Amino acid sequence: MPSSWRANLSADPEPFLVVALSGRALAAAARRAGCRARVLDLFGDMDTRDLADACLTVDGNPENGFDSAALLRAAERLAPAAEPPRYGLVYGAGLESMPGALAQLGEGRRLYGNSPATLVRTKDPRQFFALLDRLGLPHPTTTHTPPADPTGWLAKQVGGSGGAHVVPAVSTPVGGCYYQRRAPGRPVGASFLADGRRAFLLGFSEPSVASGAESFRFGGVLQPAMLAGSVANGVPGMLDALVRELGLVGLNSLDMMVDGADVAILEINPRPGANLDIFDADASAALFGLHLAACRGRLPQRWTPPRQVTAVAVVYAERPLRVPLDLEWPSWAADRPAPGATLTPGWPICSVLAAAPTAEAARQALATRTTWLLSKLEAVAGDMVAVGVMPAVPAAALHANGAGRA
Repeated sequence: MPSSWRANLSADPEPFLVVALSGRALAAAARRAGCRARVLDLFGDMDTRDLADACLTVDGNPENGFDSAALLRAAERLAPAAEPPRYGLVYGAGLESMPGALAQLGEGRRLYGNSPATLVRTKDPRQFFALLDRLGLPHPTTTHTPPADPTGWLAKQVGGSGGAHVVPAVSTPVGGCYYQRRAPGRPVGASFLADGRRAFLLGFSEPSVASGAESFRFGGVLQPAMLAGSVANGVPGMLDALVRELGLVGLNSLDMMVDGADVAILEINPRPGANLDIFDADASAALFGLHLAACRGRLPQRWTPPRQVTAVAVVYAERPLRVPLDLEWPSWAADRPAPGATLTPGWPICSVLAAAPTAEAARQALATRTTWLLSKLEAVAGDMVAVGVMPAVPAAALHANGAGRA
């Protein structure tokens, strides 16, 4: 990012309301870009509070998201709506199924992100997959009625945020599902900026799922993902077409299954997510500032990806777990719960970060650091935990969007 743009951001007095299931990554990105943030999320982690001007936790859970009424009350308390708007609004994961709440949050605040209408067009499977068909873009077979033979099919919650909402179609899903045939290959994410007309590709990443039979819960992500030249060269054109049709702005990601030279589009995540942790590892990147600029209609002229392989893994609680009072969190651990906090089964404990010259070394660093962390937690709580370290299960099993704190 040009130094002049960074200086302009630093001089900009506008504070930002950040809303996400976990706001730490966005708060850290805002700090790196010289911006101020007030955070609403589910966790209120210690590092989030250190990074933000202010932070409030909101009722809800990682699987079902925010309580809408509680979210709106907390927003008014933390960053009151005003005309002209005093606060900018930047959102991450958690509002995919809440376009109405997003519209209300945007009243009296300046929205930097995709509009509620774009959110609906992107996350409503009927509209999204019909658009892919019209554009001639490949995707797995998708239906809104249960398949006669559910073998090889998945059921996904409409507007779901997090792989925990994805189950094999042979299970008994809750209402509001759509069904998608499993696609062969491995999962790949494409992170990009958009200005409503064009896309600017930042890079490719390789996500993983947390351990467990038929688990689709987000376990982590690593960049860069290696792709055949024909695949990599074809993605920018697909992104441009989708940006024009959907009116996407800011930082987004496209989830795909890649099988050799074949690609199947799964979905678009129309907001910043785990890509902040792996692509914004260098303070010079300042992706938060690039997100704001893209929302204002300006894409960068160039982009330098991180020099090393960067990765993040999420550690989940499998049983009730208490954080030790005297635990000294290492610098590579993020989303740090407060000392003495009790974590219920299924909730993320923290994120583990790593950077290394190779993907193998990055994965090994994640595994080593996770083992160390678990030894500290188990020494106090004696509980088992489920860990999302890549690859937790065969990569081809992943057929869902990010979850947990992503």
